[in-house]
Amino acid sequence: MPSPSAKITFNGADGQALAARLDMPRGPVLAYALFAHCFTCGKDVLAASRIARGLSDRGIAVLRFDFTGLGSSEGDFANTSFSSNIADLLAAADYLRHEHKAPRILVGHSLGGAAVLRAALDIPEAALVATIAAPADPAHVGRLIRDSAEEIRRKGKATVDVGGRPFDIGEAFLDDLNTHRPRDYIGRLKKALLVFHAPLDETVGIDNAREIYEAALHPKSFISLDGADHLLSNAADADYVADLLGAWSRRYMGAAEAEETASSEGNVVVRETGRGTFEQDIRIGPHLLVADEPRSVGGGDNGPSPYGLLSAALGACTAMTLRLYANGKKLPLDRVSVVVRHDKVHAADCAECETREGKIDRFERQIEMEGNLSEAERAKLMEIADKCPVHRTLVSEVDIVTRAKA
Repeated sequence: MPSPSAKITFNGADGQALAARLDMPRGPVLAYALFAHCFTCGKDVLAASRIARGLSDRGIAVLRFDFTGLGSSEGDFANTSFSSNIADLLAAADYLRHEHKAPRILVGHSLGGAAVLRAALDIPEAALVATIAAPADPAHVGRLIRDSAEEIRRKGKATVDVGGRPFDIGEAFLDDLNTHRPRDYIGRLKKALLVFHAPLDETVGIDNAREIYEAALHPKSFISLDGADHLLSNAADADYVADLLGAWSRRYMGAAEAEETASSEGNVVVRETGRGTFEQDIRIGPHLLVADEPRSVGGGDNGPSPYGLLSAALGACTAMTLRLYANGKKLPLDRVSVVVRHDKVHAADCAECETREGKIDRFERQIEMEGNLSEAERAKLMEIADKCPVHRTLVSEVDIVTRAKA
């Protein structure tokens, strides 16, 4: 089942409503990413949509949007510039910062790649930057429309054919391109950088990747997109980028995630995801889980319920305890399976319970032990099952201390 993609709007740098999509993982969110599309493209171009969905399938939420004057966003494209694109990216980062969480990853395709390289300096939370077929200098775009440059200068703006579609480009756009000096800021990123580029890119040559790579400090990486075109019009190429981006992101996010989710060993951190009424992210050290409630009680059923997780803890602990005992005694136990069921039952139906009125919680375990075990060995293992630590916790006196976080 594909990850959910929600339509949203937020205000760009100049106040216009910008159309966007937020692709969310179905499970816990590892991080938020911000995607900048190619020159005159849009958020729904194949490369943007495939990469965003691919990353969301790998636990990374992705915000992609139409720059001012493009796609479904408000504004006049003729009045925009490379600097306004950067400002829109900062507005998008601010939206994520206030509505969800600031972006840890910035991804830009073509001119969008050049834009995220500059915007990264003003998004302190971003730790990773990836460019795809990006020009080393935004002024490269001026060469793509050089046949119309004279007309733009003469008239103040002109309609230019870009990728088979007409766009009005103003003189301010051309002037702004030449005000940026990428080598002055790429070396100051202090963020992990990944450069994707196709060797035979006919729109933005491979030398641009070399210039970006050489200007950046480590950690930096380069990945060749053999056989791909500039727009990644082959879905397999976009999927390949998403695969590698996901793996690369996990590597560099690992230390920071561990610090955030388990600042002291043994902590379990639970946070609302904002998806549905009950869904929760659960982070246990480097491990990520999701909890939810069934649809029958208003949940989205995107993960086990809290009681389901509690039952799972009892079942897992039981199987582990039996395995530890069997290995220590060298018993021929091949495999253990535990089925746990939780119910509320009338206290009067429990002969061994002290509580006689109302209802109590009952966990029923069904244990299957595979292997050439004697009846005595099976009986002993069933006895050992009751000694599992989670079992003991559930039946012992428990003290729960609750305090508000300062």
